[in-house]
Amino acid sequence: MHGGIAAVLGIVLLVLTALTWLPGALPLPAARWLMAAVVVLLFPIFISALVRVFLTRADRHAVLMAFRCLPGRVQIGLAAACMSGVAMLIFSTAGEENLQTAEARDGRYFAFDTTARSRGTIEVSLSQYQAVLESDQRSMLAIPGMLFVGAAYFVLAAGELRRADRIPKPS
Repeated sequence: MHGGIAAVLGIVLLVLTALTWLPGALPLPAARWLMAAVVVLLFPIFISALVRVFLTRADRHAVLMAFRCLPGRVQIGLAAACMSGVAMLIFSTAGEENLQTAEARDGRYFAFDTTARSRGTIEVSLSQYQAVLESDQRSMLAIPGMLFVGAAYFVLAAGELRRADRIPKPS
């Protein structure tokens, strides 16, 4: 169940990340409760997944081999989710103009400029504000989504290792 919950949460967040490329603002990530719920769920799920895989005392190669013993659909689903998350993060950061943390104050729009020569808060146009807001949403959804998918990978591989340890060896 742990692996399934992590996989579903990761895929949902990655789908929401993909929806940020559609025209218009995505109303769900603007809600503070969603990001709070993601953070509250992410840390226990991810940390317990890491603990599970560390308790197996297996090396990286054994964990990878255990993952390869999972059904093909599970492997393909997790790999596709991970690769889509990586692709979304790459495309999101490639299009950035070094602006982050969009905010609106007194009818004006501001963003934090991260370039070395003019580091600080600058005023931006409405279109730039919306672009920065969507970029922030992408990273705030894609990174936890990929961590949930990683937790699913660790849990399912650890479960496969434990199952393999219970199989009696022929004498």
